[in-house]
Amino acid sequence: MEFFRIKRDIPFMRYALIFNVISIVTFLIAVGSLATRGLNFGVDFTGGTVMEVSYAQPADLDRIRDSMAKLGFTEASVQNFGTSRDVLIRLPVKQGVTSAKLSELVIQDLRRNDKTVEMRRVEFVGPQVGRELFESGALALLFVSIGIVLYLWLRFEWKFGVAAIIANLHDVVIILGFFSLFQWEFSLPVLAAVLAILGYSVNESVVVFDRVRENFRNRKMRSRGVPEIIDNAITRTMSRTIITHASTQMMVCAMLILGGETLFYFALALTIGILFGIYSSVLVASPIVMWLGVSREDLAKPEKKTEAEAVV
Repeated sequence: MEFFRIKRDIPFMRYALIFNVISIVTFLIAVGSLATRGLNFGVDFTGGTVMEVSYAQPADLDRIRDSMAKLGFTEASVQNFGTSRDVLIRLPVKQGVTSAKLSELVIQDLRRNDKTVEMRRVEFVGPQVGRELFESGALALLFVSIGIVLYLWLRFEWKFGVAAIIANLHDVVIILGFFSLFQWEFSLPVLAAVLAILGYSVNESVVVFDRVRENFRNRKMRSRGVPEIIDNAITRTMSRTIITHASTQMMVCAMLILGGETLFYFALALTIGILFGIYSSVLVASPIVMWLGVSREDLAKPEKKTEAEAVV
């Protein structure tokens, strides 16, 4: 389906070097921030206590945060959970204080302001469990990356697999760089968003690569060079790209604005990933394929000569 069609090919590859320099600079900033500042891991990874409390009326989150700060938890995560009356409190590990004792201190302090508050659930996540979750997430990221390369290698050609994984890892590092630079909380939902972006971004790359393959096999485009063929492939998929990404971003924006703090960083990671996913599929993966020397022989099978031509 196309809402519009661009009649003249846009010369993306003419400016490929400029865009890739921008990508390299952005990538280095992200890597530098990750190396110097690191990620602000949430309770899911560092360990701590998770409590769910319920109020008879909509909870005042700012007052709850002030109460946690008075108890010495300035980095406590306080957010609505399900309804405006249910609150999820995440507290980091505190030496010398058990989870049971900590929950008693919290509920006593909260009841000074509102006696209707009730403790619904208390869970403790140990540092060892958090470390295992982080390692499992890193392994999942590695296996997904390997699977993407193998899939594109088998479907297209190894050059496309290399280009796609470089572009996708570029997206992942950029997302992590944003969370490191601004010290946003990195939790399990954010990790899930990063893994989702890997699959989402590779889908866009596959669409462009498939069009490139069709162009190489098209007899009408035999006289065109590789940059022109790639420009035509990107231009012909522009309408599909705009429709797909705009629809997805509308849903993500709904979570970002209306989902509350529970979904905020998850939706924020998706937003960054979608924007850079478009950029990397068009202006990172495609130029890399071109610079790796992809040719018509890589994708178009040579035509078999007829018997008459063979005799001649």
